[in-house]
Amino acid sequence: MVKKKVVERPKLTLSIGKRKEAVARAKITPGTGKILINSRPFELFGNEFIQMRLREPLLLAEEFAKKVDIEVNVSGGGISGQVDAIRQAMARGLVGFYASEELKRKFLEYDRNLLIFDVRRCEPHHGSGRGASKRGSRRRKQKSKR
Repeated sequence: MVKKKVVERPKLTLSIGKRKEAVARAKITPGTGKILINSRPFELFGNEFIQMRLREPLLLAEEFAKKVDIEVNVSGGGISGQVDAIRQAMARGLVGFYASEELKRKFLEYDRNLLIFDVRRCEPHHGSGRGASKRGSRRRKQKSKR
């Protein structure tokens, strides 16, 4: 009888982050700390403030983040929503990759939105009455009482 060799596959974690209309999908693999956003290096995404916001989950994770490569694809929404979606996808991916309660607790203490979806959405437009403008979902034409 021939024994089969057990080949260990590299660990892979997929995670999703959402904010407003933006959706980010992150793939976390063992590596050296490279971060790609939409197949481009992290340093080319947005301005300095945006990059600081994106570094927050990596700074909180400290040594955990240096041992993995992160690839993120983000689409939809505006730049601010995309940044928050990317942060959430990276944080959720790191927690899932290491299965660490300490890391999860640290993220929740710092900012709850790093791990939990924000369910707030814009109120849909309600049918406008006679002559109501299109600014606001419940806007009506002003009525005179006399």
